[in-house]
Amino acid sequence: MTEKTSSRRTKNIIKLIVLIVVLAVLVVIPIGGGRIRMTSVLILVFLYMAIAQMWNLLAGYSGLVSLGAQAFVGLGGYSLAMLSQVYGLPLWTGFVAGAVISVIFALIISMPIFKMKGVYFTVGTWIVAECLLVLFSIWKFVNYSAGYNISATYKLTPAAIYYVALAICVGAIVVVVLLLRSKFGLSLMAMRDNEAAAEIRGVKLYRTKLICFLIASAITGIAGAGLYLNIAYITPPSAFNISWTVAMCFIVVIGGIGTVEGPIIGAIIYVILNQLLYSFPGFSMLIMGVIAIIIIILAPKGIMGVVNRFFNVDLFGIKRRL
Repeated sequence: MTEKTSSRRTKNIIKLIVLIVVLAVLVVIPIGGGRIRMTSVLILVFLYMAIAQMWNLLAGYSGLVSLGAQAFVGLGGYSLAMLSQVYGLPLWTGFVAGAVISVIFALIISMPIFKMKGVYFTVGTWIVAECLLVLFSIWKFVNYSAGYNISATYKLTPAAIYYVALAICVGAIVVVVLLLRSKFGLSLMAMRDNEAAAEIRGVKLYRTKLICFLIASAITGIAGAGLYLNIAYITPPSAFNISWTVAMCFIVVIGGIGTVEGPIIGAIIYVILNQLLYSFPGFSMLIMGVIAIIIIILAPKGIMGVVNRFFNVDLFGIKRRL
């Protein structure tokens, strides 16, 4: 074993220990109660983090910049509401249905929107989400625009919702890491950098885009169900609001697009800013917009771009070495 290999193995062990310690700390936070405020904030951080990882997988690693994440957030939320409130099924069935329905819907829209490229794809995903907003607002089956009060969630403790959110977040990160460390991850990044060159090298563009899109849709649907498990009330204007995607853009851009760590940092910053600016509803988005512009000007690759420039951080082992 060379000295370089030994040093790399030591670093990997240290990173693994750090991740285990952080996860252990997060697991014990709700134990004993008395941390309701921290628990409620962390629930939002975990769920935003999960959705941001999926948006980053599409935009940062695959080159598929979407403005339609809210479509799958809404489908996941309504799956949970309908199955638990209308049909009286266990809450976990809502999460399964949210993933399945999101995947089916993604399959349906994939053929037309994948024929679009660049900004046309971006606008196309936004139009699809807006169509869902209109449909759900006039659809009797989902109680029109009145929505549903998800009363089954009142039986859950904040700690239970916390662990659900933590599981969704960890699952999303694990999926992204496993994908990016595989040959499929190389195909995604090759497609992002140059579609024509990637196709020449054997990457099947449509299949690669479709698989990535379906995975992101499924996990976004699950996270959407988690969000409305926490909110406990859903309406079409809130479920299919473009503000969900705007939040993802903010999180990923300021954290560092094309990095696994970026959405983690961005989600923490976004939720904390939201909490601090809660008393200023008229100025909160303006202030966050100014912050985003400043970070884009000073650090175009986000916070993780600056960190990587000086410390070359690779917490999840995504970077390839020759």
